[in-house]
Amino acid sequence: MTLSETSRNGAQGPETAALERIDDLRALALGCLEEMKAEETIAIDLVGKTSLADTMIITSGRSQRHVGSIADKILQELKAKGFGNARVEGLPACDWVLIDAGDVLVHIFRPEVRGFYNLEKMWGADRPAGQPLAG
Repeated sequence: MTLSETSRNGAQGPETAALERIDDLRALALGCLEEMKAEETIAIDLVGKTSLADTMIITSGRSQRHVGSIADKILQELKAKGFGNARVEGLPACDWVLIDAGDVLVHIFRPEVRGFYNLEKMWGADRPAGQPLAG
């Protein structure tokens, strides 16, 4: 049975359900970032590069307060939509907040901190696999 046949029959295998969950998680994070006016958001496909996650999202907030607000919004939405409690690092300082939602990692930086660490270059976002997003 092909994927399209599975979709038409309404049945889902574990792989299809997992892929949809990852897509939903990614869409939720990106939607929150857009709503909170995060800047210079990119999504990097990590499939085949690491087992840490399938997608890494990197974005910037204008200030420590903005970074914290963006992180709080994502964490609230993850919990509200049934994705459980994500692990979070960096909330007290809000220079760089990492949200580990399992298959999706979200890095929220102040611009000068983002420039210093340059994760985009480290993970190859400067190559075509990195996907700049409007924002």
